[in-house]
Amino acid sequence: MSKTRAQRYGLAGALCGSLAVALTLGLALPEAASQDRSIAGSVQVGYLHVLDERRARSERQIFDGPIGEVTLKMSVDFSEQIAAQIKLCYGCHGFEVDMGYIDVYVADELNLRIGRFNPAFGDFPLRHDPANHKTIDKPLPYAMGKMLYREDYGLGILPSPYVDTGIEVNGTHWFGNKLELDYAVYLVGGLRGSAGGINYKESRSGAAYYVDNNSQPALGGRFTATLDFSLDFTTTLGVSGMRGTYDPLNHNRYTIVGTDLYARMGRFDLRVEYLIRRMDISLGTDPASQFKFGPKNDRWAEYEIRDGFYSELTYELSPEIELLARVDGLRRFGNAPKGSPLSARSSVYRITPALNYRIGFSARIKVQGEYYQFSDYENEVVLGASLAAVF
Repeated sequence: MSKTRAQRYGLAGALCGSLAVALTLGLALPEAASQDRSIAGSVQVGYLHVLDERRARSERQIFDGPIGEVTLKMSVDFSEQIAAQIKLCYGCHGFEVDMGYIDVYVADELNLRIGRFNPAFGDFPLRHDPANHKTIDKPLPYAMGKMLYREDYGLGILPSPYVDTGIEVNGTHWFGNKLELDYAVYLVGGLRGSAGGINYKESRSGAAYYVDNNSQPALGGRFTATLDFSLDFTTTLGVSGMRGTYDPLNHNRYTIVGTDLYARMGRFDLRVEYLIRRMDISLGTDPASQFKFGPKNDRWAEYEIRDGFYSELTYELSPEIELLARVDGLRRFGNAPKGSPLSARSSVYRITPALNYRIGFSARIKVQGEYYQFSDYENEVVLGASLAAVF
């Protein structure tokens, strides 16, 4: 896309955002006296331990040892049509503004969100707070810090929470009392990086400024259908997609698509999700000096593909005890930078049995073990325990 066209995208987005903010303030100010505020948060503290002590911790690239995550959110309802939220989080990346946005409610089927938020993608990001999911760490496609060899595998496919600035239109509609359809469509700054690939740290670092690096927004969306058969059987099917450019020159595109399934059957909860990402890469003038693998059929691969999945089954043994089994995986295809230990077709699979013990309605103790199976490293076992609570 030409710079002129990219600038038009940026200008159109800025005009839409300015108009939406003006509309929001115009609707909100008359109701300022009726503001309704609430504060909520979550915290998780625990410990992760890798059983194999033969190699240095830096080789495994994991945050083994004490871990801690904290979130704090404040919501303000200006009126029935206008609301705002701001959320702070603390984790392996330090302090971050996870959300800061305004919602404009026109109807159930039409709402507007403006600001810095989590773009709608997939099922797991809806419950990424440590007290809202039942394992200590995240599934491999959404992993950020608590996975082995995280740098070599590029932090999964879409590390959660993915935070970006932009505008989103969403809504929901019920057909009778059994079928619910939901949608969300958004324009955001998009993932960032250089010609060699996506770098999530650029999207989370204030040193790089919290603005788009190429003036061209990314387009994405999510659509779900929920069937409520009975009190004991509900299922939701979702599809998500996102597409944009990540380099400053708008030459390299990325496309991420995913599908997810949730089913509640009595005491069982089943969640299954699959993601795939295709990313263009620039070869430069001398690809042999930058990449590990040579050309195939006289052509260098100018892209990288990675996909991942997780399947999670939870059983409520009693009101206090939940048993959980999770199987997840991550694969990477394509060339790798010089010096990378990965092969042209790399994979990691993981099996996680876990137990949750509820302490009232606001806290739970999590205990789990993880078995990692690698294509390019020795297999590993990780044990963990944590206390998570909401307030």
